[in-house]
This record gives sequence, C-alpha cells and structure tokens, in this order.
Amino acid sequence: MKNMKKILALSLVCCMCAGALVGCNKDSGSSSTTSGSSTEKKADNGDSGEAANAKDNTGDTVEVKGDASKGKVYWLNFKPEEAFDKTIKELAKTYKDKTGTEVKIVTAASGTYEQTLSGEMDKSEAPTMFVIGNAAGAKKWGEFALDLNNTKIGKELNTQTYNIHDADGKLVSIPYCYEAYGLIVNCDLLDKAGHKIDEIKDFASLKTVVEDIHKNKDKLGFDAFTSCDMDDSSSWRFTGHMVNLEYFYEEKKSGSQWTECPASLTGDYVQNYKNLFDLCINNSISDPKELATGGHDASQQFKDQKAAFTVQGSWEYAGYADAGLKNMKMIPYYCGVEGEDKAGLNCGTENCWAINANASEDDQAATMEFMYWLVTDKDASKKMVDALGIMPYNKAAESSNKFLKDAAEYDASGCYVMDWATNYQPNSDEYRKALVSALNSYCADQSDANWDGVKSAMIDGWATQYATANS
Repeated sequence: MKNMKKILALSLVCCMCAGALVGCNKDSGSSSTTSGSSTEKKADNGDSGEAANAKDNTGDTVEVKGDASKGKVYWLNFKPEEAFDKTIKELAKTYKDKTGTEVKIVTAASGTYEQTLSGEMDKSEAPTMFVIGNAAGAKKWGEFALDLNNTKIGKELNTQTYNIHDADGKLVSIPYCYEAYGLIVNCDLLDKAGHKIDEIKDFASLKTVVEDIHKNKDKLGFDAFTSCDMDDSSSWRFTGHMVNLEYFYEEKKSGSQWTECPASLTGDYVQNYKNLFDLCINNSISDPKELATGGHDASQQFKDQKAAFTVQGSWEYAGYADAGLKNMKMIPYYCGVEGEDKAGLNCGTENCWAINANASEDDQAATMEFMYWLVTDKDASKKMVDALGIMPYNKAAESSNKFLKDAAEYDASGCYVMDWATNYQPNSDEYRKALVSALNSYCADQSDANWDGVKSAMIDGWATQYATANS
C-alpha cells in the first residue's frame, strides 16, 4: 500500500476488546486523524474508547529516571512465531552492538505466556518488557506496569485506539502492532478450478466453491483447505479465532461492543461456527480423524499450493509472499449469518508492550530506549514491520501487507469490522483446552452427540471459567 495513513480508518474502527490475558497466541493506522466515515461508525457502535483515551500523551513528556547506558533489557516475548523470534533476537544483537546495552529475549511457547510470565515475575531478574494484552491483563498485572502516559515511547503512537489502561486510568501497555484474520485465498488456484474470487460473497457461495474444488481435487492437483490440525501449534486458529464468530455476533446482536467479560453466552451462533468448521475439516487435505495428533504444516501446504484456502491471519503475509504467492486475498469468516455479505475481517490486537514498574530505574530507562529504537529507527522498524505487518507509530516503516489492505478495503466499502471479542475468553488456556478436547471427539466422529459436547464446551465452559476467574 502506498501510505500507512490509509489504514488508520480501519485501525480506529477495529477497537481492541478486553479479556483474558492470553487471547490467542499464534503459530500464534497511521495518522492520529480519523476519517469521517470511521468516526461515525464508532459513534454508532457506542464506542467511546478514542474519546476516553484522548488525554493520553497530550501533556509534557514524562522523563523516565535512570541511566539507560547502565541498564539492561529483558523482553519476555508473547508472539511465538519462529520468524518473529528470529527477527527480534537479531535486532537485540544489533542494538547491543550499537549501544552496548544487553538485551535478553525469551519467547514463551504457544499457549504458555500467562504461566511463563507468572514464573518469570517471581524471579530476581524479572522481565523489564512484557505484554499486557487486554483489560483482564491490566487487572492482574497493572500494578507491575510503569505508567506510559506522556512518555517518550507513548508520544510516538499515532493512535490511542489500542492502549490498555487500568481502572485508575494508568496507561499500562501500548500496542506494537495490530492484525487481521480470516480465510486466505490463493486466487490463482481458484482460477485454475474455474472460479473467481468475486463469486464468494457469503457462506452459500463459499460452500459451493469449496466443495467443488474438494470434489475435483485429484484432477486439479490441489484441495480446498489446508489441514486444520488441533494440536497446540494450530488449534488456536479454531478455538481462539474462528470461535470469535459466536462472540462477535452475540456482541453485534446486543447493539454494542462488550466492555467487560460477560458471565454467560447465549449460544445463538454456535450453528454458524459449525457451518464454517465443518466446511473446513471436511474439504481439506487431511482427514478429520487425523487432526487431533497434528503434524501437518498448514502454512507450508499453502506455500506449496496444495490448497486454495487456509485459515490464517495477516502475520503470514510476508512468508507467503516470500514463497512466491502474489495473487492472494483475505476474505471474511462467512458462516451463514443474515447480512454477512457486509462482513469484513476480524481486526484487533493483543500485542501490547508494558515496562516493569519494579525494575531498576536504569533498566526501565534502557527498556524505554530499546522500545523507542524499535519503532523509530529506519532499519529496525522495517524489520519489525516486515515481521508484524504494521506498527502504529509515527516514524515506523510503512507496511506492504496486502491482507491489511484487504481489511481496509472492506471497511472503506461499508462492511462491518469483526472486532476481537475473543479476547474476553475467561481463563482462556483452560477454556480452550476443553474446547479442543470436544472438537477432537467431534472430528473423530461427527455425531450430533459429539457436537453437543462442542457446544457445551463453548457455552457452558464459558460460564464455568467465568465463575472460576471471578470467584
């Protein structure tokens, strides 16, 4: 895209939801001016987040005490993707060579960030830089976070949309990227199968295309969907992302975005989740009975053009592009909901940096300088943006991520953004484990009884984990 400013309209509409700290580990805009259309949408949704946060970074810069040259940095990284881990460790080495500051990076394994953070914070050499991804995280970890209002790094933000505050208004964490997820389509393979991307406008049309490709997979030499494994490296796509269908449409039906975790769910859209989940697992490279054990590399399958569709997010763009895939598009999670021809992509973030308030002043200063360098240095920010897709900072490198451009185009055409209501999952690790178990039983035997187990894990499990989290 020519200019990151074109993305801000999307970023200000895709307001981040609050919820359980580990919303969705993976592998796991850019001006402060809002376009008129996006501002109107926010007002219609009753979202006053931007107004509430307008106080941020409007006063004199708050200087962090301490001597950065005498401090060190320990970054407990939330994003477990191997490529991102490699990128930031290379940047840490570059920064040490440049400044002499020691930068230690530890990347938590997928689905273990909360556990890892709890263990590391008990140590004498605790992380100086960590993630607080949402309001539940702010409630638990806010006292450990330095107030970033009007700080050097806070002043570099070009939007306040994704900032996380505690109950007293302290700015406990700030975003380092935002993302979009949905169904990614290899349009060249679609053409080879005799279809066009413009055919797909809702679940019925998606189903027609997908089932036709799967039926003719032997003749075509590729299938419809990549593997839908339910092991830890993949299950988050369905228990952290696709399940957002249930949460978002409940939220949308209520007329306003959630501002806190609801105690229970209605289950009104479980069938819509089932529609899409069934379509994915039954028209895929891998037999549904094989999904529990995993072992299939869906990303590589897509790069190798063995399937026309995959369930993924904007963070995969660089890898796909490097593999030679150019003609791609991200489309919404069509699932049979009325009016979904106006659906857009799932947009938000849980990737928000915090600085440890209990670290020494020198370490706090060193951490602040390192964060500032990552988002303002031309070469460093370029590497970060290449790995992340986009960074909401004034001096950060511009993004070339086409999937984020797709998200912006849906927004510009009047489609609604599916915000990350999934971030509200209570006790998300335990909630998802139960949902994975139920989905595995269903994949092994797609009976009504086993689907009832999935519904129970999704809906009753929410109420159970909410009660546990709030006991």
